[in-house]
Amino acid sequence: MLFIPFFALVMLAVYSGGVIDGIDGLSGGIFATMFSAYAGIAFYQQQINLASFCLLIVGGILAFLWFNITPARFFMGDTGSMSLGITLGIIGMLTNSALILMIIGSVFVLEAVSTILQVLSKKIRKKKIFLSAPIHHHFEAKGWSEAKIVMRFWVIAWISAAIGLVIFLLDRLN
Repeated sequence: MLFIPFFALVMLAVYSGGVIDGIDGLSGGIFATMFSAYAGIAFYQQQINLASFCLLIVGGILAFLWFNITPARFFMGDTGSMSLGITLGIIGMLTNSALILMIIGSVFVLEAVSTILQVLSKKIRKKKIFLSAPIHHHFEAKGWSEAKIVMRFWVIAWISAAIGLVIFLLDRLN
């Protein structure tokens, strides 16, 4: 009975992945990292078709990134980021590791929480917390270059993916 509401909650959470798009290369690199992590999870579970699917998506994203690094010639937009987010959520459900998606996708969580906090603060306190939301635009408003923001968020995504994989593997070993 709880599976359907849990599935709906996961899909709503990953659908909001569109907030990460906005700087050239940001969402592509983070999605490539998350799909790589889930390829490892699927491979460990011997779901070879799902692991292959994840790696095909990673290949497509890397080809996209070739042309999307600053200055971008192609844009992912909400259509691309939201569809990749939903696909990631479904893969999380198919691998029975949707809860680990919060760790692997911690950059998405950070971006979504920064936006939620900004909106709530403006409505309740009538003051902003960040110069701009989501948080990558805050750093942009503080004067950070796009490349600096993208690279630092990619590093956070890699670390989060590694932590998520380790937690998944430790859970399976016990």
